[in-house]
Amino acid sequence: MDMNANDGIAANREYKDRLFTFIFGKEENRPYLLQLYNALNGTSYTDPSELEITTLQDVIYIRQKNDISFLLDSELSLYEQQSSYNPNMPLRGLMYFSALYRQFLSRQGTDLYSSSLVKIPSPRYVVFYNGLRELPDVSKLRLSDAFEIPNESGEFEWTATVYNVNAGRNSAIMESCVALAQYADFIQWVRENSETMPAKDAVDAAVRQAIAQNYLNGFFKKHREEVVDVSLTEFNEEEFVRNRLKEGEAIGEARGVAKGVAKGVVQGEARLGKLVDLLLKQGLIDLAQLVAVDAQEREKQYQRFGIN
Repeated sequence: MDMNANDGIAANREYKDRLFTFIFGKEENRPYLLQLYNALNGTSYTDPSELEITTLQDVIYIRQKNDISFLLDSELSLYEQQSSYNPNMPLRGLMYFSALYRQFLSRQGTDLYSSSLVKIPSPRYVVFYNGLRELPDVSKLRLSDAFEIPNESGEFEWTATVYNVNAGRNSAIMESCVALAQYADFIQWVRENSETMPAKDAVDAAVRQAIAQNYLNGFFKKHREEVVDVSLTEFNEEEFVRNRLKEGEAIGEARGVAKGVAKGVVQGEARLGKLVDLLLKQGLIDLAQLVAVDAQEREKQYQRFGIN
């Protein structure tokens, strides 16, 4: 039984899946998600029906939905794909898991005030990174790094494990999960094509190559239009970051990108800098990037924060 209830979290339903979520989060592709889980955990589950999808539909998204959460063998896993480095993932994960656990306990009819210990699924938070910034194959981000007063006691910690899934990285995992390897190949093809082609042509050529090689057992052929659509959106966001890197306006982090645009791209618009600062202080880094390139969203946020 899927757990997709409304838990009182404000919703923005004008989102669409990222390609990663489109591939691994679709009902028809549960075998790919199970394959990915086995590759990460060294397990050998064979029945995709054992996966219980728990992804919340009412979490705030800006434009794209990039998470998959599920239950398997008393482990609650959250998988997120990120194409830009974000040191705030542990805090985001903590907030998301809080909502997932609240939903889980509600469905179980659990009484937290009883004298019996309430058992909950073990959490596993994984970030699949395929951005332009150089990262090791595996790294860990810790919530304690964000504490205003450093605390190394370990009494409270939340961790995000980051896997670099760019083509050529984490070979053991890629060999165990063909779907992930083929996803990484496709992203790499788009990037390589974009060096000599317009964005639309770069994506189209990569899709044709994936179809010719029967990647993901015909998935690219069956969902060609959707793949092109979501890939173009992701590519445009990535191209924005790449250009800022080339111009020296940023060092690869979302904070640098947003501030670089505020200073160097939208000349004379001092209120954009004010808006970006406000968003960054609230940890809304994706939104800070978006307002820097989307005039309509920028005006919307100006009104939201009363910036004239």
